[in-house]
Amino acid sequence: MSTGSRGYVAVALAAGAVFALGLGIRNAQPLFIGPINSHTAIGYATISLAFAVGQLVWGISQPIAGALADRYGPRGVMLGGALLIALSTAAIPLATGAPMLILLIGVLAASGAGAIGPSLLMSASNRWIPEAKRAMASGIINAGGSFGQFTLIPLAQLVIGLAGWQPAMVALGATGLIAVPLVLWLTRGYDDHATHVQPAGAASLRQAVAEASRDRSYLLLNLGFFTCGFHVAFIATHLPGVVASCELPPSVSAWSLAIIGLFNIGGSLWIGRAIQVWRMKLALAGIYAARGALIVVFYYSPKVELTFFLFAAGIGFTYLSTVPPTVGLVAKLHGPKYLATLFGIVMLSHQVGGFLGAWLGGKAFEATGGYDWMWWADVALCLMAAAVHLPIREARAVLASPA
Repeated sequence: MSTGSRGYVAVALAAGAVFALGLGIRNAQPLFIGPINSHTAIGYATISLAFAVGQLVWGISQPIAGALADRYGPRGVMLGGALLIALSTAAIPLATGAPMLILLIGVLAASGAGAIGPSLLMSASNRWIPEAKRAMASGIINAGGSFGQFTLIPLAQLVIGLAGWQPAMVALGATGLIAVPLVLWLTRGYDDHATHVQPAGAASLRQAVAEASRDRSYLLLNLGFFTCGFHVAFIATHLPGVVASCELPPSVSAWSLAIIGLFNIGGSLWIGRAIQVWRMKLALAGIYAARGALIVVFYYSPKVELTFFLFAAGIGFTYLSTVPPTVGLVAKLHGPKYLATLFGIVMLSHQVGGFLGAWLGGKAFEATGGYDWMWWADVALCLMAAAVHLPIREARAVLASPA
């Protein structure tokens, strides 16, 4: 099933708006680390652990949600996810101890965000979008996530200043309910029992996963995306701490995170066009190498407001631009039939890296009072990720299904 040029843009924009809400809410939550710690005295490392668990659970939830969507259809899965992230985020002010905080941030909110994550959104959207337009559509969807980061983070910071952190957290959760009508429209007319014509690919989900697990190129893609998760989670979770350690005002961290989102809109749209011409594996290698260079320049630069804003702009342009070529490579290697599950597994690798980036950042700060060794670990991983994409066999073709 496909639609016209204007229709495919509308579908991509709707999916991007859902991604904006899920990603924007998750990326705004680290703004509350300081207030939560002051209110509960739980401890910085323990709160960092809650966010680290959230990184891991967000990854685990995506292949599970993808498998459920591939089997039963995406509507129920995505509606449940939208409601879960909204309600659990609004309930965070009720947490008075570490177990409840880990449950709300690390398990429930992250699971909800995973169920409206990029793997399900792109898979659900593809049935409306012509194959020739899917690379550009994935860029639009990805840019939507960045727009959510750009808008929701400054708004959350503003409400914290005006009303306090607890009303701000409740308002942030309530914002997630906007995703419900968008999901209903995006999944309209979907046959939950998948009686519509399926694209070519493995005969069963189990066979698809087994074939992917034996594919060297797919495994290398997982390894590279692990690095992406490590430094994205480290920066998203601990940039406010880096700003505070440089004795700059909290607004610098809020605006830096917002600038990351703003520039990632441009990066996502650019990469959506670029991979229609360039080989996807080379685009990914270049993105990771550029990130490593940006981190080195930032490390040696004076830590003033302008430095943070320029670093945010550079990192933002590459921040989520890895997603469209990674999705494209998964589809090239193993077809679109089980894309939600197979890309969900790649996202799990991403979030294992995210768990380590968020958790080790807190441990590093408690042990050393700074983040120096985390920055250098980040650079080393970027160089590794750039290298492992080069041997990927991008030319492998998947035959189209017969009419």
